[in-house]
Amino acid sequence: MKPISLSMAATALALAIFAAPAAAQEAPRWSFAIHGGAGVIERASLTPEQDAAYRAALHRALEAGSAVLANGGSSLDAVQAAIELMEDDPLFNAGRGAVFTAAGRNELDAAVMNGSDLTAGAVAGLTTTRHPIAAARAVMERSPHVMLIGEGADTFAASVGLEQVDPAFFFTERRWRGLETALRAQNLPVPERPAGAPGPMAESTLPAPPLNERKFGTVGAVALDSEGRLAAGTSTGGMTAKRWGRVGDVPVLGAGTYASNRDGCAVSATGDGEFYIRASVARDICSRIAGGTTTQAAAQAEVDDALSLGGSGGVIVMDAQGRPSFAMTTSGMYRGSISSEAPAGVAIYGDEDLRP
Repeated sequence: MKPISLSMAATALALAIFAAPAAAQEAPRWSFAIHGGAGVIERASLTPEQDAAYRAALHRALEAGSAVLANGGSSLDAVQAAIELMEDDPLFNAGRGAVFTAAGRNELDAAVMNGSDLTAGAVAGLTTTRHPIAAARAVMERSPHVMLIGEGADTFAASVGLEQVDPAFFFTERRWRGLETALRAQNLPVPERPAGAPGPMAESTLPAPPLNERKFGTVGAVALDSEGRLAAGTSTGGMTAKRWGRVGDVPVLGAGTYASNRDGCAVSATGDGEFYIRASVARDICSRIAGGTTTQAAAQAEVDDALSLGGSGGVIVMDAQGRPSFAMTTSGMYRGSISSEAPAGVAIYGDEDLRP
């Protein structure tokens, strides 16, 4: 989650986009929303092909989650299904396609939370578990703990049968090139390519999107199922060139991930993790909603508060009536929503409404 400096003027122009017209959001039986990260995402920075690739990826994730909900599945199952799909998609900074640490490793964080009973699970610093979101759920359901980290978290995930992979599985060339650029800018040494990684690719064959993208690639989902249960989940590779075992907001319950039926909300965040932790962004959004603030106003006010500390990013929020809201202090956020009453819609840029 690489910090982005925004001027006060840019802050004043920060955009909050509703997921769909209010009439289409009345009393859905189930509802689902996702994000694929926020940041400086300008139209000029993505080719038409890259734009289309992101939209297609968002639609696939929406389809995965909505299929679960339409068949009577749980909100937690829907969240996991969509996030696992994004963890396997190199377009996103989560799972395969995660950014690299300064040491040349992929260290993965994730969290899930059940709104109905406030159970939760989180993992940080995974290096061999294919789907960190599945590991987070396993911590919640199959251990007496809430958070596990590092080698122990991978060992636990393997012990409960979750798929393990060689660390090179998470390698992508464009993320490696991004690490090289970041380390050189900081006058830090570039590590050797990871064991098992493919050889360097020619510049002309590098996959999209461009290497100079500046976005928070965290992925997340929030859901309301037909039983009225809310859930939230988030997964990330963190920030490029992170050091010293840095952990961001994603696995910190109440910062990057939170769900509570009692408060009537589920939240997944993407942004400058250090500031989101300090501002308790996800939990505070729920507190604002429980206090009577509208979902959209609560979401925007909270990300603005985080920005006031120096951070930037965005959030997705689902309320107890199945109404999704999106708020951001950046020029874009990969996002989408669908419900039993409204068709799937996705968006990328901050001034854009969700569209099929």
